[in-house]
Amino acid sequence: MMYTPTIDKEHVAILPLCERSGNIVVVDRAEMVDYAVEQLSKSAVIGFDTESKPAFKKGVENTVSLLQLATPTDAFLFRLKKIGNSDSLRDLLESEKILKVGLSVTGDFDSLQDWMSCRPRNFLELQTYVKAFGIEEMSLQKIYAIVFHRRISKRQRLSNWDAESLTVPQQQYAAIDAWSCLDIYMRLKQVVSAL
Repeated sequence: MMYTPTIDKEHVAILPLCERSGNIVVVDRAEMVDYAVEQLSKSAVIGFDTESKPAFKKGVENTVSLLQLATPTDAFLFRLKKIGNSDSLRDLLESEKILKVGLSVTGDFDSLQDWMSCRPRNFLELQTYVKAFGIEEMSLQKIYAIVFHRRISKRQRLSNWDAESLTVPQQQYAAIDAWSCLDIYMRLKQVVSAL
């Protein structure tokens, strides 16, 4: 099945909003990390994304604040500056056994290196993967709109990811970004299986 190659932002804006349910866990203490990694390790495929506090000055870049990893039912939001380095999280990112699906992953990898030295393995870049289905868009919002005919809200994108605590809208936004990567991959995989 081939999808519409492109979609304009005006069309995306009128689509119904993506509503995704699941369990969102904010991992903001080092002692929570091993449990979260254990739960994630039960899935063969997980969604992946990162967030950084926005910089509003030219030439200024902030280090990564949040790592989002999601199974079909659970999204784990790792507050990296609060949990510090983690061997189990590094092992998960370097695992060949678990496929991690994300968008623009090279930039995310570069950001993660500032937090903890690791060699991410077994990652699938959605921007490359969707081309086999005729999709030419590069943004998560537009790819999701093409595949699901729903709109992902980007309202929280420029919020403060280094805040003392994450608001519920921030948590939902971050979780949906990781879930969306996973959902797109799983839907396209179903398309391939049906052929």
